[in-house]
Amino acid sequence: VIRMKNVIRQRAPGVGKTFSAKRLAYSIIGEKNENRICMIQFHQSYSYEDFIMGYRPNENGGFELQSGVFYNFCERCKENPDKPYFFIIDEINRGNLSKIFGELLMLIEADKRGENHKLNLVYGGKAFYIPENLHIIGMMNTADRSLAMIDYALRRRFSFYTMNPAFDNADKNGFGEYMKKIDCELYHTMIGKIKELNHEIRKNSSLGKGFEIGHSYFAPEDSSIIDDEWVCNVAEYEIIPLIEEYWFDDERKTEDWKKILYQALGEEYDS
Repeated sequence: VIRMKNVIRQRAPGVGKTFSAKRLAYSIIGEKNENRICMIQFHQSYSYEDFIMGYRPNENGGFELQSGVFYNFCERCKENPDKPYFFIIDEINRGNLSKIFGELLMLIEADKRGENHKLNLVYGGKAFYIPENLHIIGMMNTADRSLAMIDYALRRRFSFYTMNPAFDNADKNGFGEYMKKIDCELYHTMIGKIKELNHEIRKNSSLGKGFEIGHSYFAPEDSSIIDDEWVCNVAEYEIIPLIEEYWFDDERKTEDWKKILYQALGEEYDS
């Protein structure tokens, strides 16, 4: 992140992209400082005017030029040029990125930062540059079939880090320590089945690694709430609906895995 300035953390939901993005920022900042972090979420209606600058209605019934969230955060970064700041974008591939970034598509490059590379903005003709101490972290969902991959112009301006579910290497990560504290036999049984399910997802030609089920489904912030009922609710209302969506065109596979999970829960399954 320090060298590239921009990084995208990608994978299916539930692998801890948002959680790890903030922890990464805190670790580089050296403390839990929310004043040096800004987090937003892109969506289909998000625009350049929301992000950088544009005309918006005012209380007098007219329009006035207002700066957007990214512009304002950049100005905040400039107040402390020797301190790192982090702009975190959740669901970065849900927005029309060329439309949102506009002429800043060039300025976000690591070697185009600073006052020497300033450009005049579309609105107001203001000279603007992105400070060198600003880092951008994006999160990208690889399992949403409705989303296109980000365009190549923007892709080359980011480095990409793929996050894997933490089930298989739990002895080498924080989730392993988390699991050791859970005194619920059904919890550990269900995680074993999820590992088997992820193996099935990985080898499926229509899905693959980008659709694996993440460990965050089984890692609530308050671990004391985990009991048999909690595990049943996660399996029945979160995991099984996900399976139905993944294999919407393969009823037999869906039914097989529903049966496996219900049996692990100790429940009868009647299709």
